[in-house]
Amino acid sequence: MKSDRPKALHEVAGRSMLGNVLSSAMSAGVGRVAVIVGPGRDDVGAEARRFIPEAEIFVQSQRRGTAHAVLAARAAIAERCDDLLVLFADTPLVTAPTIGALRAALAEGAAVAVLGFQASDPFGYGRLLRDAAGRLVAIREEKDASDEERVVTLCNGGLMAIDGGEALRLLEKIDNKNAKGEFYLTDVVELARGDGLETRVVIADEAEVLGVNDRIQLAQAEAVAQARLRRAAMAGGATMTAPETVFLAADAAIGRDVVIEPHVFIGPGVEIADGAVIHAFSHLEGARVGAGASVGPFARLRPGAALAEKAKVGNFVEIKNANVARGAKVNHLTYIGDADIGANANIGAGTITCNYDGFLKYRTTIGENAFIGSNSSLVAPVTIGQGAYVGSGSVITKDVAPEALAVARGQQMEKAGWAVSFRMAQAEKKAKGK
Repeated sequence: MKSDRPKALHEVAGRSMLGNVLSSAMSAGVGRVAVIVGPGRDDVGAEARRFIPEAEIFVQSQRRGTAHAVLAARAAIAERCDDLLVLFADTPLVTAPTIGALRAALAEGAAVAVLGFQASDPFGYGRLLRDAAGRLVAIREEKDASDEERVVTLCNGGLMAIDGGEALRLLEKIDNKNAKGEFYLTDVVELARGDGLETRVVIADEAEVLGVNDRIQLAQAEAVAQARLRRAAMAGGATMTAPETVFLAADAAIGRDVVIEPHVFIGPGVEIADGAVIHAFSHLEGARVGAGASVGPFARLRPGAALAEKAKVGNFVEIKNANVARGAKVNHLTYIGDADIGANANIGAGTITCNYDGFLKYRTTIGENAFIGSNSSLVAPVTIGQGAYVGSGSVITKDVAPEALAVARGQQMEKAGWAVSFRMAQAEKKAKGK
């Protein structure tokens, strides 16, 4: 990846690759998770526990192959689970139904089930070798394959399920007598066959087993994930007028009759209720949008932004850690941070909640039906009462009572004829070269 960040923590659809795999595993009904990490990779372990707090973390101290990695969790495997599933953090597109299909193969009598795919270009992949009856007999790595075996296009997707009662015994029989001198997990197939156990292939789409080893493949995985998420949102009743321009996080919750216009980014932690409209070029992250609310165009909702039913946030407005109640309007060129805006309040263009003094954040409260005139600055902590008015251009530093008018700006002064004398004086200076 050429990165200071471990590969497993690079993101697809706003979620780490590890997080994507763990989420699919849990959706598939996996009851216990062991995560194998490299030495000093506490950050990977912490990410695993962010998704699954009870995940067990094991360290592979030396890199000696995939079977060696799996056996780093020997203590967990020795407790004889029903099914042992081996998943890879850099294969982030695997789905819960596919994991379920691997488990189903074991339930039907297989001791080992391998996820395979038909490769458009098999170079570099391990080949799945079957006998005349179509039964899986071996997995042959590229470097160890014969010319005849390399013609095979049915390839190993990496993921595997092993009967929990047989897993430890089979894994401990694997040796490193191969071109790379590593302990290959794939050898478990031949070992199981040698013991008279049944082995099967579960076929997946090639895109689902896409492995990520560089930034190019990361972008390819992102494209697949985005296509899935867009289809799911539209199948669930949302309209996207140009879906290829919309980017969604994996955990986005989008209701029915939602309309999402072109060039919208929906990051992690976003919930959009039924009937809301997200106008073009808006950016949402960690935000909740209520039913029938309107956002944008060119709006930004940051974490903690919560819009109630029928609220409106317009163009070039930024909302952060703020509640906008039912029917309230924040239409133009405005920043609302650390605030509570009451129902049906109107926030004029250019309004700013001054919430930060360089050290601490403070909160602004705006009551129901309040009207904040354009280009006002509300210096928190401050409360604008229900139904109160703030005159345009005001800098409000004190609370405003309900139904009151507050005006805080310099008194307008006018000097008759001043402009004429000013222009004459300036023209004289210019003529003298000053």
